[in-house]
Amino acid sequence: MGPHPAVAAIRLAVRRVLHDILNEHPPLSPGEQPLVLVACSGGADSMALASALAFEAPKLGVRAGGITVDHGLQPGSDTRAEDVVLRLTALGLAPAESVAVQVGREGGPEAAARDARYAALDAAAARHGATAVLLGHTRDDQAETVLLGLARGSGIRSLSGMAAVSGADGRYRRPFLRLDRQTARKACLVQHLPVWDDPHNTDPAYTRSRLRHEGLPALEKALGKGVVEALARTAQLSRDDADALDTWAQQAAESVRDAAGLLECAKLYALPPAVRRRILRKAAIEAGAPAGALFARHIEEVDRLITGWRGQGEINLPGKVVAQRQGGRLVIRQG
Repeated sequence: MGPHPAVAAIRLAVRRVLHDILNEHPPLSPGEQPLVLVACSGGADSMALASALAFEAPKLGVRAGGITVDHGLQPGSDTRAEDVVLRLTALGLAPAESVAVQVGREGGPEAAARDARYAALDAAAARHGATAVLLGHTRDDQAETVLLGLARGSGIRSLSGMAAVSGADGRYRRPFLRLDRQTARKACLVQHLPVWDDPHNTDPAYTRSRLRHEGLPALEKALGKGVVEALARTAQLSRDDADALDTWAQQAAESVRDAAGLLECAKLYALPPAVRRRILRKAAIEAGAPAGALFARHIEEVDRLITGWRGQGEINLPGKVVAQRQGGRLVIRQG
């Protein structure tokens, strides 16, 4: 008798990702075993991922380890992190460790916690020489991300949600983006894996929590079942379109600069808006504007220097960057 369908589904997803990792990063010498880490909060999604990695990795000659991040945002978080390490060790993952971080305030509590978490995971991967880090984001998480991007009016890249592969050298992998949250929870239940439900996930003070427990259920009530699947499909279609536009913008970027490297307004004006705004955004980031603080409204203001020129003054952007039109050229620089 084979494993429960939920367990089989998560194992298959992990097996496919491990095959991809091995194909992209073949061992440099016979017998070498690359290390793959799982980021585990102790919740159902990441515990299901950890168990599947522990099961599949040895069969493919891969070492498997686990990292849990203690954000220090709740009383007893250090004890919870130690408990997760014990669970990872019991699954046979090594190394298994917790990393404590200091969460700042920039960008709001959710963004600050995310930034601190990824910085800790990057450091852990470098410290252990890990080839990849697996993340437990599910199709439900993807749907929430698409809706958040839609609400912020951030454009098609925001609607593309989370990538299956991201980070430096494709470090981060998300095997569960095609699986729903219930599959992961069911896999933990049938395997008798204890899980920890983060109270922040039900705290209405957090935008994603409100979306999860109020917004999505309301959409499903109004539109019927299948909203999550449709939003996840939208993410993939949007990502394909955004990738194509990014490639177009990259190819066009040099053709709109003069011999001195300055952007020529007339040539920018001739480009489709989606391509032109990508070039403007990249130029602003290269001048020192933080990508996370550079919103669509900022780029629209800069774009009006091209499309609605009436002698307006310089535009102030995040990171003390200014954009201004001078003699038919667009100059974006540190103020």
